[in-house]
Amino acid sequence: MILSALQISLVVAGLSTAIVVVSGTWAGWLLSRVEFRGRELVDALLNLPLVLPPTVTGYYLIVLLGRKGILGAPLHRATGWSVTFTVAACVIAGTVMAFPLMVRSARVAFEELDRRHEIAAASLGHSPLSTFFRVSLPLARRGLTAGLILAFARSLGEFGATLMLAGNIPGRTQTLPLAIYEAMISGQDRTAQLLALLLTAVSVMVMISAGRLGRRNW
Repeated sequence: MILSALQISLVVAGLSTAIVVVSGTWAGWLLSRVEFRGRELVDALLNLPLVLPPTVTGYYLIVLLGRKGILGAPLHRATGWSVTFTVAACVIAGTVMAFPLMVRSARVAFEELDRRHEIAAASLGHSPLSTFFRVSLPLARRGLTAGLILAFARSLGEFGATLMLAGNIPGRTQTLPLAIYEAMISGQDRTAQLLALLLTAVSVMVMISAGRLGRRNW
């Protein structure tokens, strides 16, 4: 149970972080650079998972993606497949919960850049896309790295939304936080302690490794 939960947790956290880094960086850049009506409302909606209880976020995910959900019902009718109670559900829950952390980190990182660097790159003939990848992204790497670390840690420790959307199926959707919960309610205190220590150790190793990688890049 322990190795299975650890493997599922690492796979889910890795996939969630990969999705969040791309989508969150883009959303953070958009919010920092593009003026449009309702921008702050969009920002507030994107950050809702930070302030809502995870179970409420999980409920909304069920309403959206459940077998009878807004998107889940047509998907199930067309393919016979449902998102709920799958590893994909774990990834979606982890992604949704970690996404705001990446967006906030990216937005702050891009807003703190000296825009003169981007203007200079544009004056030298660089396209907006080239300026983004060759100037903005490298200059914002510290903030983006911080967002990546926070996103991975958040998805690794995700519990409430995952339980709501993916359930707690050993060997299938049971991540480390869910395994700790099951061990606690079943009276397996030693197993719960071991799992908690394992999750803590993995989280610490991730933070240390990311910090070392960040210092090398900076």
